[in-house]
Amino acid sequence: MKKTVVAAVCLIGTLWVITCGALYHVMRQPPERFARVMSRIPGPVAFLVLPFETLWLRARAGNLEVGERAPDFTLARLDTGEQTQLSSFAAQGRPVVLVFGSYT
Repeated sequence: MKKTVVAAVCLIGTLWVITCGALYHVMRQPPERFARVMSRIPGPVAFLVLPFETLWLRARAGNLEVGERAPDFTLARLDTGEQTQLSSFAAQGRPVVLVFGSYT
């Protein structure tokens, strides 16, 4: 009986560690792929059973340091719909301020 309980606890612990590793790997993928995987996980399982927030903060932390140049990217302008590239502002010597906020 005792060996069975120990074996079960070891199995559950091993499965938990493997699941955490798999979730961390998925979190490092592009948002579309991450969303596809998370849509298949039932209810709040990932949030209640796994260290979701800790994994998320590490997976999405990035590797930029304060003062480093931001990576180039392209966004659609809200007023015209045209594409704007970050590097075009740097080439003109214009400063850029990015505000990430929620206006709800």
